[in-house]
Amino acid sequence: MTSKNLACLAGIAAFVFGLASGSEVAAQNPKIRIGDSAPDWKDLKGTDDRTYSLADFSNKAVVVVCFTCNSCPYSVDYEDRIIAFQKKYADHKDGVAIVAINANKKPSETLEKMKERASSKNFAFPYVLDETQQVADAYGASFTPEFFVLNRERKVVYMGAMDDKTDATQVQHRYLELAVEAALKGEIPEVKEVPARGCAIPYRRSRK
Repeated sequence: MTSKNLACLAGIAAFVFGLASGSEVAAQNPKIRIGDSAPDWKDLKGTDDRTYSLADFSNKAVVVVCFTCNSCPYSVDYEDRIIAFQKKYADHKDGVAIVAINANKKPSETLEKMKERASSKNFAFPYVLDETQQVADAYGASFTPEFFVLNRERKVVYMGAMDDKTDATQVQHRYLELAVEAALKGEIPEVKEVPARGCAIPYRRSRK
């Protein structure tokens, strides 16, 4: 078994379980449910030396919060898909923002390392550090990458995986895009939750 599989075994298990359990998927998130108000966050340091708060995106109809990191192989694999997503919605008339949040506490996940990653990939979206891990905990995020779609009222209308395949060439269902399109219409997406798959976020303290 490769190191990539070992690192992300828990995420894959959760994904498979979720597909098998159907209506039990909602139980995967320990903190929030579809329709809940999105947890607020403030003054997170970004790789562009700015600080970001959820309120900064008040002019956007939809906000996508993505928990990701530098070192998870699955997060790295998804970077190009996230970049393509941002480009697709960059000029949408109603406004769609994506914010990448790194809550991992490893030497490879410092703000300086994040700056290097953002620069090398030319991220055109905020990449911010959740140094205390409080934001990730409030959202109930467990894996990287993991996505949350917030509508105009900043209610959570989707959470989980970006799509149905870790291999970009095999993707058939783009859950994140479908959720964003529904939110832009003021609707709830047909598929509201798909268990995230990837590397477990290594929380430094016990989660309540």
